[in-house]
Amino acid sequence: MTATQRTALVTGSAGFIGYHVAARLLADGFKVVGFDGMSDYYDVNLKKRRHQMLSQSPNFTPIEGLLETDGAVMDIMEQHGPDAVVHLAAQAGVRWSIENPRAYVDANLIGAFNVLEAVRAHPCAHLLMASTSSIYGANTAMPYEETHKVDTQMSFYAATKKANEAMAHSYAHLYDMPVTMFRFFTVYGPWGRPDMAPIKFTKATLNGDPIDVYNHGDMSRDFTYIDDLVEGIRLLIDTPPVRPSDASEIEEGDSLSSVAPWRAVNIGNGEPVQLMAFIEAIEDATGKEAQKNYMDMQPGDVPATWADVALLKRLTGYQPKTNVRDGVAKFVEWYRDYYQV
Repeated sequence: MTATQRTALVTGSAGFIGYHVAARLLADGFKVVGFDGMSDYYDVNLKKRRHQMLSQSPNFTPIEGLLETDGAVMDIMEQHGPDAVVHLAAQAGVRWSIENPRAYVDANLIGAFNVLEAVRAHPCAHLLMASTSSIYGANTAMPYEETHKVDTQMSFYAATKKANEAMAHSYAHLYDMPVTMFRFFTVYGPWGRPDMAPIKFTKATLNGDPIDVYNHGDMSRDFTYIDDLVEGIRLLIDTPPVRPSDASEIEEGDSLSSVAPWRAVNIGNGEPVQLMAFIEAIEDATGKEAQKNYMDMQPGDVPATWADVALLKRLTGYQPKTNVRDGVAKFVEWYRDYYQV
């Protein structure tokens, strides 16, 4: 290892976002330790394929294990001493959290606690933890700003992420641990999760099967292409928050805590897209019309999301820029290739 080479621990490295983050860090010359539980929430073969691709790099070290296992993350921190930790491993999904909330307690609460304890015992330059746009819950003020109050979560999944933010803030305050919480907004792209709308819609459209369109199509999302999200995370790694000496130092619109090196940052496209427009982009990319099954709103869901990305741009100079039609075209091209359709 060269003197300038940095090491990053990426939890959830066999997941959709974790794979792309790990690949980007490897491309940038990092040594990457990838930790993943290979849970069967969706196709494990897809997860294994992602790790196989990452393992083509000699700088990638895959480790299989569960976050909630006592000592698992602690051992990795002690052995590898990463400079940065990007904590992405979690039980995801708004709807699944209604059916199986216990999985979210184990992975999202106990798992996050174990990460925080490991970083406390073996400090790194920056801990970045995944949060979610779902944290904004019943907020109706749009676009969502990081300084908005976030006390009205609509799903247990969102509640666990709100808890993660609070847990991380306490550790940042107590142990001067630099923490950035990044809030995702409906991420899509190649190697995406099969349980998410883009793959479900694309598969059904190509097969001539109906797709479920919730709230009768009256929904909008801040769809964020995976490359844009990864770029935001990569730039934030080099932008750790610093505890202010005085609250007056915090600029307006900055979510930096007045008592801790802790900050929340939206990473979204900054532009809401109607659900029907997203479906139209899939229809254009596949060359087929989708058969639509209009349904009522799902419990725990929200009608709209929209990210204010001014803070991300102020901190990193970057603003996500991939429009939905281009992003969906790239995604469908990957889908056809991977699933041979």
